[in-house]
Amino acid sequence: MHQLLEWLALPQFGLSTVFVVSFVSATLLPLGSEPAVFGLIKLNPDLFWPAIVVATAGNTLGGGVSWWMGLGAHKAVDKARGNATEVRALNWLKRFGAPACLLSWLPVVGDPLCAVAGWLKLPFWPCLAYMAVGKFLRYLVMTSVLLYFMPGHLAM
Repeated sequence: MHQLLEWLALPQFGLSTVFVVSFVSATLLPLGSEPAVFGLIKLNPDLFWPAIVVATAGNTLGGGVSWWMGLGAHKAVDKARGNATEVRALNWLKRFGAPACLLSWLPVVGDPLCAVAGWLKLPFWPCLAYMAVGKFLRYLVMTSVLLYFMPGHLAM
């Protein structure tokens, strides 16, 4: 594990790795980006804010891609069926609209939530803004808590 953390913290890979891992983890692929963010910050404490911002940007853009995928899926289904589809379970998201995307940080349901927001054709930019706020707060809180419980700098 220590070796992996050192590799992720290499200057040429550090922030770019965090961005890519955060982006991919915001899609429907089962991947968590928190270990990459924490590892980079643990090995390079001076990168706390840059890592949080880069992870937020990558995860938010990945959520945006999920939104577009949901919209595309909706259009494909509409075209195949010839009518708009309504799923009863989606009524909750419809009722709350774009602010529901604040919950995009949640494990398991957060990433599909972004796709469902696209499926429902909720407005893209407000959804993206709410995703960014939720994801930023997640990275800030989770990384701060991990650093609190695991203080100290790893030796290279």
